[in-house]
Amino acid sequence: MSVSTISRVFIVIVFAITLNACSLVARQSTPSINIEPSVIVQLPTPDGLGYQLSASQLVTINWIVEGEEKSEQLPVQLQVTNTQVVVAGFSSWGTRILSLNYNGEQIKTEVLANIDGTLPDPEQVLFNVMITLWPSSAWEPSLNKIKWRLIDDEYSRTILNSSGEKMISIRYENRDKLKGKISFNHLQHPFSISIQTLQYQLN
Repeated sequence: MSVSTISRVFIVIVFAITLNACSLVARQSTPSINIEPSVIVQLPTPDGLGYQLSASQLVTINWIVEGEEKSEQLPVQLQVTNTQVVVAGFSSWGTRILSLNYNGEQIKTEVLANIDGTLPDPEQVLFNVMITLWPSSAWEPSLNKIKWRLIDDEYSRTILNSSGEKMISIRYENRDKLKGKISFNHLQHPFSISIQTLQYQLN
C-alpha cells in the first residue's frame, strides 16, 4: 500500500464518519492474498492460531508525506474461533467502516458504502492480523509454496521473499503477543503499523 493510498484512506474515513445511515457494501473472495504484485499466498485456517480469542485492539498507521510524519488510529474488534476469524474496524466515533468473516474457505467482507475501493482491502487487514499472531508452523506450508521464509526470534518475526530480501519486520514487546505493542514494518513500502491489544479473552 503506497503513501498516497494510505493518505486517501484516512481522508475518506474522516468524511465517511460524518455521513448518516450509511450502508455496508458486501463482497466475497477466496483466501488467496496478494502480498506483492505478482505474489499470492494462501492464508492459514482459523484453527491454525491454536486457541480461541476475543480482543479489542487499537491499530495505528504511520506514514510520511513530504517529509512530515502522519499518524491515524483505527479501533478494531477481533474474534477467532476454531472455524472463523471475524474482524471489525471502526472510526474513532464508533462508526463501523469495515467488517470481515473468514471461515477457512471464503472471506466475506463489508465496507462502508461510498468508500469501497478507497479503504485498504479488508483481505489485507486480515493478512496483517494473521501474519502477526498465527504461529510460524501455520504459515510455513503456504510460504514454502512461494519460496518465502518466516524467521522467528524471541521478540521478533521477519518475512523474507524468494530472493532472501527482508520484506516485513515485526517486533513484539512481550513474549505473549497479546501483551504489549506489536510493531509491523513493511521494509519495501514507507509505512508502519502499531497494534496495541487493549483487552482480550482466551476461550
